[in-house]
Amino acid sequence: MTGAIKDILAQQAAETFVGRSKEMVILLQSVSPTGPLVTAVHGVAGIGKSRLLEAFSRQARDRGATVVGLDCRTMEPTDRGFLHELTAAIGADEPTIEATTHRLALVGTRVVLALDNYEVFRLLDTWLRQVMIPALPDNTRVILAGREAPVAAWFTSPGWQGMICSVPLGPLADGDAIALLSRAAIGPEQARRINRFTHGHPLALTLAAAAASESGDAGVEERAEQRVVEELTRLYLAEIDDPLTRRAIDAASVVRRTTLSLLAAMLPDLAPHDAYQRLSALPFVDGSSDGLHLHDSVQQAIASALRAGDPSSYRNYRRAAWHRLRTEVSAAGQSELWRYTADMLYLIENPVVREAFFPTSSYFGVEPARPEDHQSIQDITSRHDEPPAASLLEHWWTQLPQSFFVVRDDHGEPVGFNCVFDPATVSQPFLRADPITRAWIEHLRRDPVPKGQRVLFYRRWLSRDHGEGLSAIQAACWLDIKRMYMEQRPHLRRLYATLLDLPTLGPTFAKLRFQVLPDAQVTIGESTYYTGMLDFGPGSVDQWLAALAAGDLGIEQDELLDMDSRELVLDGKRVALTPLEFGVMEQLQRHEGKAVSRSAMLAEVWGYEYQGGSNVVDVVVRSLRKKLAERASLIETVSGTGYRFRGE
Repeated sequence: MTGAIKDILAQQAAETFVGRSKEMVILLQSVSPTGPLVTAVHGVAGIGKSRLLEAFSRQARDRGATVVGLDCRTMEPTDRGFLHELTAAIGADEPTIEATTHRLALVGTRVVLALDNYEVFRLLDTWLRQVMIPALPDNTRVILAGREAPVAAWFTSPGWQGMICSVPLGPLADGDAIALLSRAAIGPEQARRINRFTHGHPLALTLAAAAASESGDAGVEERAEQRVVEELTRLYLAEIDDPLTRRAIDAASVVRRTTLSLLAAMLPDLAPHDAYQRLSALPFVDGSSDGLHLHDSVQQAIASALRAGDPSSYRNYRRAAWHRLRTEVSAAGQSELWRYTADMLYLIENPVVREAFFPTSSYFGVEPARPEDHQSIQDITSRHDEPPAASLLEHWWTQLPQSFFVVRDDHGEPVGFNCVFDPATVSQPFLRADPITRAWIEHLRRDPVPKGQRVLFYRRWLSRDHGEGLSAIQAACWLDIKRMYMEQRPHLRRLYATLLDLPTLGPTFAKLRFQVLPDAQVTIGESTYYTGMLDFGPGSVDQWLAALAAGDLGIEQDELLDMDSRELVLDGKRVALTPLEFGVMEQLQRHEGKAVSRSAMLAEVWGYEYQGGSNVVDVVVRSLRKKLAERASLIETVSGTGYRFRGE
């Protein structure tokens, strides 16, 4: 019977996998009824976590287990994103915890959920530990494979002691490293020389073997004394004499993932399918459901070399990718939206923005506050805020304890906290009882957000030792806010935040596009509290990120609709809009590329209580087209439905 090429590739992967026998024994315990609930495999980039996971999956399936492998790079780091991917993988009826856990109980006597590239799932770590994993049926175990060791909360939270196993991955033993090289047709003596400078690092071994086969090992050891992976990458690339493949590699190095459409945008003179296949054949490129991924260490080495050696191409590739992503995201469905968000984030090199989303400081877990955390929160607040201000936070703890999220240290003790909530869930008297939130709702009254869009109030963050100052605790707090961004997009429109130390934090907030609101300045006791307001724009978080990336890339965005002045901007000239014209234009632009029905516009712009006919929408659209003049075609008629806005 004829097989498939994928079977040959799987066999090749199995035959070239060596070592890791001790780690494999530990992983296979998850197939046993007495095995740990969670096994966390962690190690530096290129150490072989994914290969180990693949080998484990083959052996576990041979033992009768069902292995559900998920790549965290392709999932939105929210509960809805995880449940969507898990539902698709196991064939559950709907993306809910109840439906997925019921399905997992039926798909096998032993089920293993294997989450690879877990380091990108920081935003969801607490939810998985506190909500999802405890809800799993008892036939299911979880493996987390990422760069970082599990946060302390996995070991210290009530009930988790002894339920998680940590498996650090180090270099391959000498014998295993020599065996890996021998399977790449490297002789014993040459293999020993290579292993002396690669120190058993699997990716370095693979690159060295590829470079040696191309160059005959000429100068390999001498050229890889300091930065093994970077030098071996350079050596490997130096042997590629095909300019088309080299251009494809350079272009792929500046984006998070490589797709056919991105290759077409970055390399318009090449056939994208050919470039894609050339990349697929490289030893440091992996394919996934959302495109091709260069190995992180190799990608950084190539991108750094390109940025230093050919800054013009480096910039042009990134700009072309930005334009393509901006076009594609407008038509992306909810399940695809995160991929474009992550792609846009990758293009941003501004260190302030990068630190806000990918903090380099040690990682702390953030989780909903428990009743017993009350005293710790009081102590932290009293340490940094005057009594009148501290009593206001006590007001919020009393009225809205679910708005508090704590940062815990290695012993499970709170060392910082967030207080954040949606004002739509709080009664007006409670909002007005606090002078800061009263100022915020007054600002919203004067400058409301469109119907259907949401607002977050970030009332306070504090760390025990540094107050609101920049620190690892603050980084954890801000990262948790990004989780809320992801959960609420594409409907999140604004964030209001409290600032006390404006001279220190103001520049950081300005780079993130916050505005300081003079009318919201409040004095409590002897301290003055300022308000930083971030308006994400009609396109919510994704529009904000695109604007940050555009600024990073030096791209001038021509904003057709000025949200502050409520005017059209046409070739530098401003055209006034009536409130109805602005409302219709804003809604069409927010749903760029998608048809918006007349009934939806009536409900959002005119209000649900409006009793008139839908022809009023057509009247306003005609007026808008007249004011758009030569750009009137940007508003398209969708027969039988309504209208669609096409960006330029």
